[in-house]
Amino acid sequence: MENSPLMPDILFYIGPVPISRAVATTWALMAFMAVFLLATLRRPAHDAGPVQAALEIVVLAIVKQLREILDRDPWPFLPLLGSLFLFLCLANLAAVVPGATPPTGHIETPAALALIVFLSVHYFGVRVRGAGPYLRHYLEPNPFLLPLNVLSELTRIFSLMIRLFGNMMSHEFVIAIVVFLAGLLVPIPFLLLGILIGIIQAYIFTVLATVYIAAAVGAVEA
Repeated sequence: MENSPLMPDILFYIGPVPISRAVATTWALMAFMAVFLLATLRRPAHDAGPVQAALEIVVLAIVKQLREILDRDPWPFLPLLGSLFLFLCLANLAAVVPGATPPTGHIETPAALALIVFLSVHYFGVRVRGAGPYLRHYLEPNPFLLPLNVLSELTRIFSLMIRLFGNMMSHEFVIAIVVFLAGLLVPIPFLLLGILIGIIQAYIFTVLATVYIAAAVGAVEA
């Protein structure tokens, strides 16, 4: 019986450090993305082939969405947020691969992604507004609200982690139960639905991360 998603499924150890199945799958997806993108976009052609054209459409769609949310030049934020969206799409769609489990259905991967977003929010806030003005916004509108402002930062990142983890874990459980009760053919519509759910969850996570970063960097100065 598979372990609880709250308990890591340990595959091997690197010295004293345990490596879980979710971490190994995450590394494999990262390696696949790096190799695939380097192979297809290292020397982009003027007359784009089908793969390059599809990637360009995806990138331009992401840039358009980021520009609408950030209300500023989106390109400095694209490496982080674009990579986050593409990785989440691949990670969530692992649910439809026989024998594979999405790393986002185990708590450590959503926790790591939420931590990346948390650190990125403060990085971009300090980088764009400066350390002093950025830190002072925690004292607004009243210095007595500092504890609540800090708590709100922590709770929204926690909710970001739990939302992704809960949705992917519940979908994985539903597929497992249907397969157990009805066999292998009946869950096919659920797998198709899983593709849609995986893409939607990647979109929601990325949009929320963008909203948090937009709040940190503030409005564009006229």
